[in-house]
Amino acid sequence: MDEHTGTDSIKFGDPCTSDITICLKNSNGRQELFHSHSSILKSNSTYFADRLSDPSFKSCLEIECTDVNYEHHLKLLKCLYLPAGSLLDAWDCVRSALGVLQVAVVLCCESIVNSCIRYLEAVPWEENEEEEIVILVSQLGPIGMPILARIQPVDLLATKNVFISAIRFATSVNGPCPPFGDELRTSAQEQVEYMLGDDEDMPLVAADNEVKLETRTGLAKTFSSFERELSPLLESDICDAAEDRMTQCLSDLEWMIWERHSTSPRRVQLLNSWLPFIRKIKPILESMNNKDIEFPYKMDEDLCQSIEGAIVSLVSALPSNDQADILADWMNGEQLKYPDLSEAFEFQFVPVFLFYVLLPNVACIPL
Repeated sequence: MDEHTGTDSIKFGDPCTSDITICLKNSNGRQELFHSHSSILKSNSTYFADRLSDPSFKSCLEIECTDVNYEHHLKLLKCLYLPAGSLLDAWDCVRSALGVLQVAVVLCCESIVNSCIRYLEAVPWEENEEEEIVILVSQLGPIGMPILARIQPVDLLATKNVFISAIRFATSVNGPCPPFGDELRTSAQEQVEYMLGDDEDMPLVAADNEVKLETRTGLAKTFSSFERELSPLLESDICDAAEDRMTQCLSDLEWMIWERHSTSPRRVQLLNSWLPFIRKIKPILESMNNKDIEFPYKMDEDLCQSIEGAIVSLVSALPSNDQADILADWMNGEQLKYPDLSEAFEFQFVPVFLFYVLLPNVACIPL
């Protein structure tokens, strides 16, 4: 698409008529300035309308993006200048339309969202493209339902009802349900795990608003139960029954958080949040304990090992490129102390190292 696509009077990138500048920035420091027009942005995007209406806004609007979606941001900006009737002709491949669709949802560009969806509904997909569409479009919620329905046009009501019932029992905080006891909750949690991992209908079901509401409600109930059981323990001695209830609450929280972060990007996000926190909090608690032996909040050896083991397991289960990023950060300076990710490092890199070091020598051994 030509950089100056637009009407005769207002063109994208025209410094003579523009009244604002857009700066696209990515995480590697790359940034590029584009001349634009507030009237075009406001009329086509509620996101831009809100940003430009901010009294603190001056003349340059910064937009954070990544290397992956940088070009999609740029294409969207150009498409904002197209007449509504020409938008459908702007998409030349599935990958481009899918990328712009994700950006358009974030930037609240309704006309471009609708155009991308119409294009993706109409054009043929390759097998590898269909897999990517299922993963990405299912994260868009109800907006992506027309596209997902094309993949598997089935009646999802039965699957949705089973999943909602499983979520309700899995997050039940009212104690055992006679005559099944805790086995019913455990069975429900296993059902949720199975459906999230193996049920082909789940990308469609997970995008349903009722399912999202039930999941949020279950998580809120579990957190409330944890807070309710925790408060008395901070004020009095722990009895066996209270300790059992607290253990159950922690188990339920662990299960829900793991299921919430069951995909690789979410596990990476979880690790990127918790690793800096645990690195900072452990020396602080140790310092407080050294000053006051009665300090109640301690990280004993068993707790430290449990946390370290959980983090190592999470890192080891990540794709290799995500592992490399986390382990490279861990090897930087003082972070080698805790948590010790040596086991994950050896699992990831030692086999590769041995392969490249030993293979040439093996090739030289006479048969």
